[in-house]
Amino acid sequence: MTFLADDIYRHLVSALDEQRVKIDPADCWAYGFDNSRHHSLPSCVVFPQSHEEIRSVVQICHASGTPLIARGRGTGTTGASVPVTGGVILALERMNRILRIDADNRYAVVEPGVTNQALQDAVAAKGFFWGPDPSSATVCTVGGNLACNAAGPRAVKYGTTRDNVLGLRAVTGDGIELRAGVFTTKGVIGYDLTRLLIGSEGTLAIITEATLKLTPLPEAKRTLRVIYTDIDAAAQAVSRIMAQPITPCALEFMDGRAIELIRQYGEIPLPEQAGALLMVEVDGPTTGLDAAAQTIAAAASGRGMLSLDIANDPSTVKALWQARKALSPCLRKAAPKKVNEDVVVPVSRMPELIAGLEALSRTHGILIVNFGHAGNGNIHVNLLYDPSNPAQAEAAPHCLDAVFSLVLKLEGTLSGEHGVGIDKRDFVNRELTPETLELMARIKRQFDPAGILNPQKSLPATPTGATATPYSSPTRRL
Repeated sequence: MTFLADDIYRHLVSALDEQRVKIDPADCWAYGFDNSRHHSLPSCVVFPQSHEEIRSVVQICHASGTPLIARGRGTGTTGASVPVTGGVILALERMNRILRIDADNRYAVVEPGVTNQALQDAVAAKGFFWGPDPSSATVCTVGGNLACNAAGPRAVKYGTTRDNVLGLRAVTGDGIELRAGVFTTKGVIGYDLTRLLIGSEGTLAIITEATLKLTPLPEAKRTLRVIYTDIDAAAQAVSRIMAQPITPCALEFMDGRAIELIRQYGEIPLPEQAGALLMVEVDGPTTGLDAAAQTIAAAASGRGMLSLDIANDPSTVKALWQARKALSPCLRKAAPKKVNEDVVVPVSRMPELIAGLEALSRTHGILIVNFGHAGNGNIHVNLLYDPSNPAQAEAAPHCLDAVFSLVLKLEGTLSGEHGVGIDKRDFVNRELTPETLELMARIKRQFDPAGILNPQKSLPATPTGATATPYSSPTRRL
């Protein structure tokens, strides 16, 4: 932990009040980690309640060169909100107001501390939803969704966070206020700073307010569960489904090893010969929805299909989703120290990705379980191993390195929705060129000239560098 100078503390108390500026390590401890299991104790935690207070805090930290890290509810999985250099945690949990819902123009204006679920509940009462639906929706904040460009199953049809934000209000690292974007669905004035700030993990500016694009709730949904004999048959079916005109609102994938875990820990009946599973949902007007479901079913049918079930009543839908929802708890039981990476490849190259992952599992002796958002080619690759086993502990980083090499070879990207944070920062230079990284570093300096905003995140220390070895840290989540 870095020491917080008395004069900085006094300035922070003056800008907020003593009750909302915490420096006791016991009060600060819980704000030093996120769901990545990294931990670093901050010097101070502050709880702003307005845009003006955030601007004051940023100006104080900028003048003193004190690191400032914005934090929502700590649900991120890459260490993006961990204060690796100490400094001040800007806890945004009290900025949780929904400022306006404009049903006529289909947008809502919210503060960053609003949880995704609270927003969804509020706009649903007026007949709308917000596109991003991460699995942590009940606790994750809109600000966190903005920081890492979160998505979820619905992204296959409704897009990621970037696709569902009209405008932002923010404060740069030197305390300058800015408004980016519009209140309309069209607008081309100036550079698109809205999309630039989304996904920047709080390294360019602190978002204090967001104008979010709303979508009318669909009249109805149909849910399909399709079981296949092997991974390749399911991956080929994904390509067929995404090549036809009807876009599903969810297309989730589980491989055979995931099914085995569900059988072992979840006690959910699935066919013994099941080697892969797809969950597919279509939504829209009730008229024609059954025909749309049949079109999806026809595309899903083919070599290796064992069964196909379609449901439209809530109890049957719940039963069909039971296996998919049981997977994460089963993984935690089987391997509490697992590595979960959210890579993405073009949908048509998913069969190559899955086949390549199976080969890497055999080569390195590491169990790999795959599931995720198949409609986007966004697969959660889970490396399950025992860190107390020396052979597996040595093999794990080499296996992960090979996974990333495979993804890039298939014209993919190293993160689809979890962000970069600490865990992937030193791999970024394998996807982006030195020239691109240098331009990004210049943008960072323009927005944050003193380098106080979330230091040592997102971008590697230099545009080029040696092969990353992220497993060396004693606080690494493995």
